[in-house]
Amino acid sequence: MSTATKPYHIGRKISRIRELKDMKQEALAQALGMSQQSVSTMENSETIDEEKLKEVAKVLGMTVEAIKNFSEEAVINYFNNIYDQGVFNTGNYCNFNPLDKVIELYERLVQAEKEKNEYLEKLLKEK
Repeated sequence: MSTATKPYHIGRKISRIRELKDMKQEALAQALGMSQQSVSTMENSETIDEEKLKEVAKVLGMTVEAIKNFSEEAVINYFNNIYDQGVFNTGNYCNFNPLDKVIELYERLVQAEKEKNEYLEKLLKEK
C-alpha cells in the first residue's frame, strides 16, 4: 500500500472550478478562443503553460494562485463554516411593517394631489 500523495493535477482543478461556477466546457472554450476539445485536453493535463493558466484564471474570475491552491475540502470547509456561523440562518426579516410604508406613501400622494387641486383652484379664481 502506497502512502504517496496525489500528484498536482491543475487540469482537474480547472475542471472542478468550472463546474462549481456552472460553466460548460463550450463556454470556457469560447471565452479562451479555443475549441471545446482543447479545453477537454487541457482539463485532462497535469500541467498547463503559465500563460494559458493566466488566461483561464481571468475567465474564471480567479487568480492563478487560487486555482493552484484549490481543493474541494477547502470549499466544503468554507461553506460548512458559513452555515455554522449562522450567516444563512439569519433570514430576511423586516424591522418595519411594509403595509405601513405603503399607507404612508399613499398619504403623501393624496396630500400632493390636494395641494395641486388647491393651486389649480386658486389659478381659476384669479381669472
